[in-house]
Amino acid sequence: MLKLAVIGKDVSKSSSPQIHSFIASSLGLGISYGKISVPESSFEFEIDGLLKQYDGLNVTIPYKLSIIPHLKKVEGDAQVFGAVNTVVTSTLTGYNTDGQGFKLMIENEGVELSGKRALLLGAGGAGRSVAKKLADMGADVEIYDRNPANAQTVATEFSRVKAIDCVEAKKYRLVVNATGVGMHKTEGVSPVGKEILEECDVAADLIYEPAKSEFLRIAESLNKKIINGRAMLFYQAYYSDCYYFGINPSAETAKKLFEKYLKEIVK
Repeated sequence: MLKLAVIGKDVSKSSSPQIHSFIASSLGLGISYGKISVPESSFEFEIDGLLKQYDGLNVTIPYKLSIIPHLKKVEGDAQVFGAVNTVVTSTLTGYNTDGQGFKLMIENEGVELSGKRALLLGAGGAGRSVAKKLADMGADVEIYDRNPANAQTVATEFSRVKAIDCVEAKKYRLVVNATGVGMHKTEGVSPVGKEILEECDVAADLIYEPAKSEFLRIAESLNKKIINGRAMLFYQAYYSDCYYFGINPSAETAKKLFEKYLKEIVK
């Protein structure tokens, strides 16, 4: 049995224990899964001890960067993004499964992006991982951020990604909200209005609570296909568990597990 946990500044409301426990039990794997909330002032004093106590850690805000100096190596997307959300403690190796989770979410929804234009709102950590995966899928990505320098930085990092200074109504195969606008204090607010969403085919929001953000509500009212971020959350957890147990990931297995999760747990 592996001893796992999610670590962040405040993970009291995290659904990670539920998701990882569901995946493990469905695959016949044994885990215990906890939550570790650590104040920023204590992180540097506590992290090395925690890495010794657990077999694996899922890392969330604000420690995805600050965990790296405590590891021996980072691999895959974690190298590209300079951010870690999954740590295998036996080798002190860091991984990042956010981008993989996003890519599988879009693919499993049957959204073909090769040669299509995509609009990405937000150039923070989540936006960077999404930008790379959209480009990997062959999309021509236009990225907008309230801070133009952030968008420009991402555009220089990845091919097929272009920074834009303002969002205009034009034909997009996909519009992705990676801004965080629409949850917590901004619940009921959309980062873009009807005139932008009218021109797209698909709207995807990385937000999963609320289940239908204002961004998605507007898109749905315009008869657009909508995708909420719950699948990305689930799939990135699935990829993390594959790293923990040394399993070769299967997109088909992940999709079946997510459908089962929606049916049995979320309802």
